[in-house]
Amino acid sequence: MKQRIERTFAGRTLVIETGWMAKQAAGSALVQYGDTMVLASVTVSDNESPLPFFPLTVEYKERTYAAGKFPGGFIKREGRPQDHEILACRIIDRSIRPLFPEGFKNEVQVFVYVISADQENDPDVLALLATSYALNASRIPFKEPIGGVRVGRVQGHWVLNPTFQQREFSDIELVVAGSQDSIVMVEGGALEVSEADVLEALQVSHMGIREQIGIQHELLKTTQQPTMTWKKAEPPADVKVRVEELATGHITEALNQKDKHTRIEAVERKKKELAEGLLAEFPDNAKDIHALLGDVEYYALRNQVLDTKRRVDGRTLDEVRDIHIDTSLLPRTHGSALFTRGQTQALVVATLGTAADAQRLDSVNEPKEQMKTFMLHYNFPPFSTGEVRPVRGTSRREIGHGNLAERALQAVLPPAEDFPYTIRIVSDILESNGSSSMASVCGGSLALFDAGVPIKGAVAGVAMGLITDGARYAILTDILGTEDHLGDMDFKVAGTRDGITSIQMDIKIEGLDLKIMAEALEQARRGRLHILGEMDKALDAPRAELSPWAPRIVQIKIPVDKIGELIGPKGKTIRGIQDETGATLSVEDDGTVTIAAVGAEPMERARQMIAALTAEPVVGEVYEGVVKSTTAFGAFVEIMPGTEALLHISELKHERVANTEDVVKKGDRVRVKLVDRDERGRLRLSMKALEPRPEGMPEPEPSEARPPRGEGESGGRRGGPRGRERSR
Repeated sequence: MKQRIERTFAGRTLVIETGWMAKQAAGSALVQYGDTMVLASVTVSDNESPLPFFPLTVEYKERTYAAGKFPGGFIKREGRPQDHEILACRIIDRSIRPLFPEGFKNEVQVFVYVISADQENDPDVLALLATSYALNASRIPFKEPIGGVRVGRVQGHWVLNPTFQQREFSDIELVVAGSQDSIVMVEGGALEVSEADVLEALQVSHMGIREQIGIQHELLKTTQQPTMTWKKAEPPADVKVRVEELATGHITEALNQKDKHTRIEAVERKKKELAEGLLAEFPDNAKDIHALLGDVEYYALRNQVLDTKRRVDGRTLDEVRDIHIDTSLLPRTHGSALFTRGQTQALVVATLGTAADAQRLDSVNEPKEQMKTFMLHYNFPPFSTGEVRPVRGTSRREIGHGNLAERALQAVLPPAEDFPYTIRIVSDILESNGSSSMASVCGGSLALFDAGVPIKGAVAGVAMGLITDGARYAILTDILGTEDHLGDMDFKVAGTRDGITSIQMDIKIEGLDLKIMAEALEQARRGRLHILGEMDKALDAPRAELSPWAPRIVQIKIPVDKIGELIGPKGKTIRGIQDETGATLSVEDDGTVTIAAVGAEPMERARQMIAALTAEPVVGEVYEGVVKSTTAFGAFVEIMPGTEALLHISELKHERVANTEDVVKKGDRVRVKLVDRDERGRLRLSMKALEPRPEGMPEPEPSEARPPRGEGESGGRRGGPRGRERSR
């Protein structure tokens, strides 16, 4: 039976409905906000998965029919998800995963469809709300409802779930998910805002989240199903005691190695030795023994940090690993940097291109196709961790990490009107032991400096971790892969000296108190400033000149009514200029022409050709033109492409000329001065105006200054031939 609740949230109507769509799923919810609608359905397997982790899958799909559009390309159906859809999947997954009970391993799938898009309200946060309700209304064990909001700040005022238009004027944008008492996920960016601003944004968000949770509770009173029966697999008590008794000290010793691979080898070797002895005692409990040895490793690291404040590689809690930086290491790229922090290394390269290199984006949330002129692509090959594994294209993790780094650098880029380049950064991770996305931020900033891009300032990033047993906690700066894997939080913060530009937080516990987050933000700020100091030692400002291999770009403005002449029939004219000069041209609807070329000569040649095509003749200017035809009363000279003017026979020489062809012939190149334009736009040229008057020759009478009417005074812009016919 259909159940419905309608409330006002952030000034707009929010509707949650259930019981009439996707009824065979374990749970479903339809959420509407404005005219944007999302449908979430959740399903669960009745059997425990054999996998050693909780198998949760989230899919988020935008149906193009939601905005009355067809899918682009030749195949007119939705295919591989776009990056923003994958990012929405990750937001949902990271928000709900910590709230499933520990030990629950039945496979769960979440499907979200965007089925109506009003191009005003973003469906991603609605998808999170719909997922929360569908899970809590189903038989799937899930701790409690959560809410999800986007927060922005427009002209100093906090706005919950700002529209797409409002977001254009916001200096901060965070997507925040949380439970009644704590924050569980943060993702977003800002224009160099302070840590205090971020905390205030989180507080504003949490108020909205609690409001959403209250709405869900109202509807759940009548729709919630009994939770399914499931059993957490527990090892036999005697096996557990024996493993802890034998393994704790040995694994703690093996963990404390500075080098990642030495540490992994020592731990795995010790586990194998212990397992062999334990299997002799408990031959039927191999799976339990291996799981319990993993638990011993988990608690050994955590207890050491909480008890001694020392980490497994010997660092203090707030210490950043050693940093080494190389720039300009690739001779033919536009900008390059190799950023190494401990055993994490990123090779980051910046490439500058033209408007033709921009990425075209089509989404149900935008009324028309968008052009993306800055992109950062992150690659994580298996050799970076010393592993052998299948390579199956770009993973969701790679897209998420690239987006995080891209957002961190986006805030400091120069305005497009000042630096009209398309910019692509590629970060290839060569080594990984924690915080490779933040290494990409640091390397990306240095690569932009190396390319000569005038960004506002250097950007650095650092990953923070958390270890807590409920009563005690320790915040870790620049976490290792082991600390990420065995810890409770991965909190990445990137920014300049002046403020934060990007932030992302994931946790493995049920929630995070804002007090701990405030401490983590302050500790991250100190770590970021240290890293920026190290980066300054390598390169502290953009290079004064662009790479010689980078295109030079200039923009000129032409009259809008000349755009067609520049492009020519079927693009013939503009292609001809490009072929002749080697430059790349692009033309905007407002008459802005962008010229890109490697080297000054092709750039200037293209600029001159465009100017010649589109400029208006100026009285008093001297031109070099070609004689197109001759008549008894003078010659017609093309002074600009398509622009002919009359060179009257009386203007050829100061002396009297009897025959035009005694002085000029068809095809001759001549220097002429434009001396007159009449009220009808007809142009009159002179050669004698560029020559000194012979000595003793009297000045002409005023009546002789112009040719007699009726003698072919018909030259004009693109009107020469027709004028000649009228003269005849």
